[in-house]
Amino acid sequence: MSFGDPNNPYGQPQGQGQQPGYGYPQQAPQGVPQQGYGYPAAPPVSPYGGGYPGATMEMPGGVKAARVMLWILSALNLLGGLVVIGMSFALEGELEKSGANSADAQVFADLGQGVLIVVGVISLVFAVFGMVLAAKFKSGGSGVRVGSIVWASISTLFSLFSLPLGIVSLVLSILIIVFVAKSDGAAWFNRNKQQY
Repeated sequence: MSFGDPNNPYGQPQGQGQQPGYGYPQQAPQGVPQQGYGYPAAPPVSPYGGGYPGATMEMPGGVKAARVMLWILSALNLLGGLVVIGMSFALEGELEKSGANSADAQVFADLGQGVLIVVGVISLVFAVFGMVLAAKFKSGGSGVRVGSIVWASISTLFSLFSLPLGIVSLVLSILIIVFVAKSDGAAWFNRNKQQY
């Protein structure tokens, strides 16, 4: 048998020039991009959903729930602050109706009215701060996350002092801390930092 025989299965195939030996790397023809072995390269995997960089991430359910709870607690604090300030002015009217016009009663009433106004204003400021945090949940940022945890911690502390009436506020505040502090909450608030 000769290697030039077209029917020889061990011969060199016709129409092809010299081929490199077995085991040597072959070069791709001109104009064809060279690829490595195996599968083609995939886009980088984002830990926040989607396989493509810049993919939009949906707010996790726990973070959405924390945001709703923050809005509810802020509204309750706003309402409570307005009620306390209203009570301070009602206290002054009650003092005049009771007829206790002595100097000591007037000083005591003024002190009580001042304390109620301060508590009401603090509650209003606290409510506005909570509403700002709830509005910022969409844009994220670690400051919003930390601020929400601190806000809910302070709310938890004051809810403990107002038990049993503050049980709803206590439970919602604890849930805000848990949902925002979880790993998916951390990923949501830190997503802008890790895109760059």
